[in-house]
Formats: sequence, structure tokens, C-alpha cells
Amino acid sequence: MVVDAGADRPGEWVLLSYRMPREPSTPRIAVWRRLKRCGVVQLGDGLVALPADARTREQLEWVAEEVTEAAGTAGVWLARPASAAQERALAQEMSDARAAEYTALTEAAGAALALGPGERLRALRRLRAQWRELTRRDFFPPAERDTAAAALRELADAAQRAGQEVAP
Repeated sequence: MVVDAGADRPGEWVLLSYRMPREPSTPRIAVWRRLKRCGVVQLGDGLVALPADARTREQLEWVAEEVTEAAGTAGVWLARPASAAQERALAQEMSDARAAEYTALTEAAGAALALGPGERLRALRRLRAQWRELTRRDFFPPAERDTAAAALRELADAAQRAGQEVAP
């Protein structure tokens, strides 16, 4: 990753500027859902950003292609925030968003402990899939990530104690 939110000099970010027709709404909703799965930070109306690396640039290039296929306009840009403070604010916004998701995952893992063995194992598989998806868009890991990892380990341990085969 190019960005170091603690550095004095801002790192590079990849930006997507896009506009889409209001109707039909289905492509616009699909693009927004994809951007959300990427973990973007919203800079303005039709302007999102991610810390720049080959993967994030490719992700936003794919979204730009989807936008143009849906009769919209899109451009992918590389940029640096004007100050390290501005970059830290972006990083904090992204970290806060992931923290909320990790908290929800922790709560779901805790609730799954009360389920029966079969339901608990299904919940563990589902929550692990959510964990993998979440960590892919977690560019600035919050403390809640460790708490969620511990909750998933506790859930896996409970499944094993019940005699269930738990994949790592």
C-alpha cells in the first residue's frame, strides 16, 4: 500500500469521478454496491477514493467501465491530498466505517454462541466469509478488528468443543 496515514507526506490515492443517469436506477445501485464492497471513502457527489495500489486502481477501473456501459461517464485519477492532516482524516473515516462493521461482526459471533451446534457452524462459516470480505477493504485496521477476530476464534472453539469439524 502506498499510503502511510502517519507519514508527514501524503501518499497517493486513486479516485473515481462518475455520473450516471437516474433512470434506470438498477445500474446506479449496482455501482454503488460495488463501490461499497471496495471500501471507498466518499469525497463528494460522484467522487470516491481508495489508497492507491495496483488492486485498488484495477477495482475502480472496472467500476468506471460499468458506469460507461450504463450510459454514464467516469474517470479514474491518481492524486495526493494537499496535506498529511487531510489524508489522516480520510484514513480515519475509512477506519471508522470498518470499525462499525467489525463491531457488528463481533455481535453476530456472540449471538451465534447461543445457537444449536448445526446453526452455530453455519453461522461460523457465514461470519468467516464476512470477515474475509471485510478484511479485503480494510486499509486502516481499527482496534475492533482484533476484537472481531477473537470473537470468531471463540465461536470456532465452541463449535469444536461440540465435536464439529471446523476448517481453519
